[in-house]
Amino acid sequence: MFKYMLQLIIGIFILAVSTIIAWYEGSTIIENSLEWKYSSPFTELFNIEITNGRDISQLDYFVYAAKFQPLFPAIMIISLLYILSVIGYYLIKQHSKWAIGFWGLTGCICILLSGRIFNSPTIGGRIFFWMTAISGIISMTVSVIVWLRNYKKKLTVNTNKI
Repeated sequence: MFKYMLQLIIGIFILAVSTIIAWYEGSTIIENSLEWKYSSPFTELFNIEITNGRDISQLDYFVYAAKFQPLFPAIMIISLLYILSVIGYYLIKQHSKWAIGFWGLTGCICILLSGRIFNSPTIGGRIFFWMTAISGIISMTVSVIVWLRNYKKKLTVNTNKI
């Protein structure tokens, strides 16, 4: 249990540091008025009219950073996926039925997110598309493998009873 907690603490620390740096990098959207229309989906979602840079939602800082300076947003995603992987591995060891749902849900979310950013014109968008698409496929594959392993155990137990 200690090794899982240590990995989670390290993953959360890396996630926090990369989040702060990405947020700082994305704050340059305030000065770039040409990108306000294209890089502020959260501000539009909240129906806020942008009259100056300070009207932009803090969440849009991450969108801007991901589009134009994708290193730390990519580290954010990788550390988040690492944290989810540690949790998923623990679930496989302890509660394999929960692991199927966990990995399946993680895979669905990643695939839906990759579909949302499909065909992005920026390098950051393409990086995030491939990261989320591959992670979604891997997560769904793990879910199927765990399900097949549980099904095989169930068949083995049922044939031994006969």
